Amino acid sequence: MIKIQPVRGTHDLFGDDLIKYKFIEKTISILAHYYDFDEIITPIFEHSKLFEKHLGTNSDVVLKEMYSFEDRNKKRLTLRPEYTTPMIRAAISNNLLNHLPAKLFSTGPMFRRERPQKGRYRQFSQINFEIFGTNDTHSDCELILLANDFLKKLKLNKYIKLHLNSLGDPNTLQKYKKLLKDYFQKYHDDLSEESKSKIKLNPLRILDSKDRNDIEISNSAPKINTLYTKEAIKNFDSIQQTLIDSGIVFQKDHNLVRGLDYYCHTVFEFKTDKLGSQNTIIGGGRYDGLIRSLGGPDLPGVGWAGGIERLMMMIDHIKNDPPLIQLIILDEKSKNYGLEILSKLRKHKIKCRHTYKYNLKKSLKLANDSKIKYALIVGENEITINKYTLKDLVKGTQKSLELNELIKVLK
Repeated sequence: MIKIQPVRGTHDLFGDDLIKYKFIEKTISILAHYYDFDEIITPIFEHSKLFEKHLGTNSDVVLKEMYSFEDRNKKRLTLRPEYTTPMIRAAISNNLLNHLPAKLFSTGPMFRRERPQKGRYRQFSQINFEIFGTNDTHSDCELILLANDFLKKLKLNKYIKLHLNSLGDPNTLQKYKKLLKDYFQKYHDDLSEESKSKIKLNPLRILDSKDRNDIEISNSAPKINTLYTKEAIKNFDSIQQTLIDSGIVFQKDHNLVRGLDYYCHTVFEFKTDKLGSQNTIIGGGRYDGLIRSLGGPDLPGVGWAGGIERLMMMIDHIKNDPPLIQLIILDEKSKNYGLEILSKLRKHKIKCRHTYKYNLKKSLKLANDSKIKYALIVGENEITINKYTLKDLVKGTQKSLELNELIKVLK
């Protein structure tokens, strides 16, 4: 029989990885509560036009990475490649924009058909935070502060640096793209093949290239800050000052862009040198105008996304405490008596293990190998005297206890 393997670019979560995943999920949920964000969960697939129009036809995600298909009714659907547009769609569909600002967060799987590599999968899990309905620069800063607190909770902040930039307003961005197009055209023959194709489509994306030669050429490219309007300068200065006042260390990076077309003004990334070329852990920014383009009111928005798998790769081993006690039933006649005490202990929130083995020596070895502290032995003698034999596997001692005494010792 052929052994069926997982689909390329996907992975199963279990053991240490699942413990890390749950730890990240729990940590971010607690922070979201304190920062007053409401959770939302959207379907994993949407109408394809949601992504095709609003991610930008020149975006890499739309050009080559989306998983799209037709259903029986010939409707074109797409597995979500990112979470911002589905969250906006959900906010519009469910009238969540009636009370502003609307602060939402979510976690869940995303799907992109790209080349699998370290920290990059075709199905990956992502955390998203979004604030809809305010252009106050403190909303940008609040999201950055939240991300910084999150990384501190994970004890990763010492490995990560915050990079910050402003793309100015949409008109400024269009002027900048024209400057970049003219600049990179001069170096057409020296760019990587991938960057050559982006000169006309989206020259901004060349600034994000990982190719060494592309990076060297980009370093001398025109900088967007020369085109800022007075308002853009004021907003960017305000954000920087707030971060400085909050004790957040950052690096201004005028080559920093985001991979999707809807960003304007603030963009930021928390980067590390621990994961090779996949060095962005959390990234986001402002996307004023996107909500209106999706059929909602003309509201500003800002948010960020973080890849859970990349965070998992950086987290140290998390200790998973073994059960406090292992039940050892000596014979099949004692099964019901043993299972009855197992149920009672679990009602008292005492973590127990039962391996369904009836051999004392093998069961004790399993308990010791798992570093379980106590063994609860149940057999004919225990049933006769209506007591339980509790063996301390650390001290090597044992005693016969009634139920109330047993629970008292274990709690």
